[in-house]
Amino acid sequence: MSKRNQVVETGLDGAVRLSRRIGDGEVKKGDTILQVRDLGVKFWVNGEWFDAADHVDYDLRAGEVLAIVGESGSGKTQSSMSLIGLLPPNGRATGSAKLKGTELIGLSGTRLREVRGNEIAVIFQEPMTALNPVYTVGFQIAETLRTHFVMAPSQAKVRALDLMKLVEIPEPEASFDKYPHQLSGGQRQRIMIAQSLACDPKLLIADEPTTALDVTVQAEILKLMRELRERVDAAIILITHDMGVVADMADRIIVMKDGRVVEHGTSDEIFNRPQHPYTQALLAAVPHLGTTATDFAPALKVSLVSDGTTPVPLAPGDEGATAALLMEDVCIDYPKQGRRPVFRAAHNINLRVDPGRVVGLVGESGSGKTTIGRAAVALLPIAEGKLSVAGRDITHATNADLYPFRRDVGIVFQDPGSSLNPRLPVGESIGEPLYLHEKLRGSELSKRVEALLDSVELPRSMRNRYPHELSGGQRQRIGIARSLALEPKLLIADEPTSALDVSVQARVLKLFADLQARYGFACLFISHDLAVVEMLSSQIAVMKDGRLVEVGPTPEIVNNPQHPYTQRLLSAVPVPDPAEQKKRRELRDAIIAQQHIVS
Repeated sequence: MSKRNQVVETGLDGAVRLSRRIGDGEVKKGDTILQVRDLGVKFWVNGEWFDAADHVDYDLRAGEVLAIVGESGSGKTQSSMSLIGLLPPNGRATGSAKLKGTELIGLSGTRLREVRGNEIAVIFQEPMTALNPVYTVGFQIAETLRTHFVMAPSQAKVRALDLMKLVEIPEPEASFDKYPHQLSGGQRQRIMIAQSLACDPKLLIADEPTTALDVTVQAEILKLMRELRERVDAAIILITHDMGVVADMADRIIVMKDGRVVEHGTSDEIFNRPQHPYTQALLAAVPHLGTTATDFAPALKVSLVSDGTTPVPLAPGDEGATAALLMEDVCIDYPKQGRRPVFRAAHNINLRVDPGRVVGLVGESGSGKTTIGRAAVALLPIAEGKLSVAGRDITHATNADLYPFRRDVGIVFQDPGSSLNPRLPVGESIGEPLYLHEKLRGSELSKRVEALLDSVELPRSMRNRYPHELSGGQRQRIGIARSLALEPKLLIADEPTSALDVSVQARVLKLFADLQARYGFACLFISHDLAVVEMLSSQIAVMKDGRLVEVGPTPEIVNNPQHPYTQRLLSAVPVPDPAEQKKRRELRDAIIAQQHIVS
């Protein structure tokens, strides 16, 4: 549909509305939007074709959410990207995909450009890379509008601001002129949704739309998508590995494995009566909040809660034990940068991790979790208070003092792909701490590296590969092996499984638990996934706005949270059960409404 077939109307209230001329075809809820038959995707690699997806069939109706789930490499993303010609140059799509009777496979040129953004829109997995960093977010929404509609810049801006209000961007007039890096992850995702809805598309493809978001922002984004589905009657293809999100959103589900559809059914059928062994294994691998009991006896019997004016007191530790990590009234500042003043990221933190224990640290993005973890391994200085690791006071330690300290601590970063040296084989990365601290060389070093690879269940031959040659789960195992090379007394695990598929995540978490039991290291496990934290931790500390608001034993925090923020955080966690998730969603809305009334 060309620009001349589209018109823009300005109402008496000043709002800009889009309309299409007669003959475009009105879409009503329940109408079939998309028919996919025998869809296949192939890639030409090293002189031969490899199947990424094969014999994919489904129908999609207006107002319906179809979730496509499966592990990385199952073909869920590539089969959907083939609908709008976004395959890499070595990719080829076959079969048929008709959007309201228009064949999409093989479409190119002007007609394909008209379909993209106008009739089919995409919410990409990482908005920071999908949005152009050199243009303001308002300009990018307006650009989409002016590409497909004949409208003045002023009209495009009015429509863009309406869309930003629709997705609940705070202060849309001020945010219009901001660049992507000036917005939070949740706000960038909202801008991506606003841009995708700019032209009132018939079909919306949401590719992992909440992967990198914390649970409260994720709950807000999912609520927004549910409301928009009802408001615009768009059909949605939801691509995700988060079964909690699927339970919250999906009407029907396709399960893919190795490029093929292994099961297709309603949300109720897939979750409650899965037939295929792979679907059963996929659901079994999903951590379910409230069903996992820890094996550790917690030091606390009840939660310690802040009233907002005084810090949470230091929890008692194991009798006679020297804490692996001890923070007493710790404050952490980020220094002044240009016109930006000193920023206090952590206030009066009292936290204790005893030897052999795992303490989970949870909270929203920006709450200060990673700041605490980085300070614990002396990557950030302490402004006030006292910090001790394994009985050693490092509050004001110099670089010379920290050299022997580095043997006692390890850290597993959130993204092992960026924390591993891309120029070194992974075997050298694992052996580097041994080379520097224990002066190991030759065959002795090689034996230790191979033993570490064995401990994380990777083949020894993998030591000669580079990071880019490994999958995400394999790179995370390499990161764990490297952090354990010196057998540290304290390990900081910063979101180590946030970007992994559920099946890979389950294997990595089991491996982590086994290694913790074998080596007996203390661990501060930082995550926004409360179900994962519950699996591993004997104690949970909850952070909000740089302050600890509640600390307590895991069963107490999960089943009987005391602080209103902890209650809201727990209610936002999606669970892989459609009926239970509906109840949790209603409970969360009630909690938020009640807290608004109180405030």
